[in-house]
Amino acid sequence: MTRLPDIESLRLLVLVGSHGSLTAAAEATGISQPSASKRMSSFERSLGLQLLDRSRRGSTLTSTGRLVSGWAERVLDEMAVMLEGVDALRREHTAQLSLAASLTVAEHLLPTWIGELRRSSPDLHVGLQVMNSNRVHELARQAEIDMGFVESPGRLAGVHSRVVARDRLVLVVSREHKWSRRQRPIGPAELAATPLISRETGSGTRDTAERALLAAGFTPVPPLIELGSATAVRSAVAAGAGPALISELIVRGDLASGGLTRVPTADIDLARTLRAVWSSRRRPTGPAGQLLSIALRGAVPAF
Repeated sequence: MTRLPDIESLRLLVLVGSHGSLTAAAEATGISQPSASKRMSSFERSLGLQLLDRSRRGSTLTSTGRLVSGWAERVLDEMAVMLEGVDALRREHTAQLSLAASLTVAEHLLPTWIGELRRSSPDLHVGLQVMNSNRVHELARQAEIDMGFVESPGRLAGVHSRVVARDRLVLVVSREHKWSRRQRPIGPAELAATPLISRETGSGTRDTAERALLAAGFTPVPPLIELGSATAVRSAVAAGAGPALISELIVRGDLASGGLTRVPTADIDLARTLRAVWSSRRRPTGPAGQLLSIALRGAVPAF
C-alpha cells in the first residue's frame, strides 16, 4: 500500500511545475536544493514513480510528474477549502454575514463585492465557505447560510435566486496539443466523444458542460481525469494531460498570455448564469441584502 505523502512534498512537487525546476521550487519554499532533492527522492520512492527528469540543466517534471502534480494541486486546494471551512466554523458564532460560494464566484467575483460591502460597513464580519454548487445550494435550502452563490444551470429547488453574473465555458488545450493549431471548430459530436479533464460530480462547471452536450443531442463519455478544483483542471491542461471545458473567467489571463490555447466550438451553447441563492424561508435583509444589491449592480451583461 502506498504511504500517504506529506503536505510539504505535495507543495514542493506543485512548485516544481509552476516554477519550472526543483532549484526554483526550493528557493520559493526557503529550503536548500539538497533538502528539496532528498524530499522529492523520498516522495518518488513512496509512490514507486519517477516524477522528476534529472539532468545537468536541472530537475523538471516528467509527464508522470505533471499528472501527479495536477492531482497534488487538487489535494492542496481541498486542504485550503477544509482549513477555510474550519476557520469559518470557529468564527461562526461571531459571523454577521454567513456566505457560501462555488470556486469560480469565490475566486473571481466575491472579493470585489465583499470589499465594497465592507467599505460601507468596516466592522462587518463575513464568514465564507467555498465548495461546489450542489453543496452551496443545499446549505441555502436548509437556511444554514444567509446567502450562497452558485454556477449550476439546473433547477434550484427550495430556494430563491437572482442572476448576478454571466459566464461561459471555453474549450482549452495546452500549446502542444494537436487541437491548438486547429482552425475548424469542434462540434458537439466530437466533443462528446472526447474524454475531457473535468471537475467532480456536483460542480456547476461539469453540470453546465454535460447539459449543453445533452441539449445538442449527445451523451458525453466519462472524463479523462476528474479533479476537485478549477485550478487543478487548468494545471492539468497546461501540463498537456488533455483538453477541458472551463470558465472563461478562470482562464482569461492564460489565454491572453498564451499559456493556454482556446479551441473554437460550434453548435453548442456553453453560456451559463451565476446566481445568488437564499432560503425560500428567509429573505435577504441587512448585510445579505446589501451584498445582493452590490452584486446586481455589477452583473455582467449577457454575451
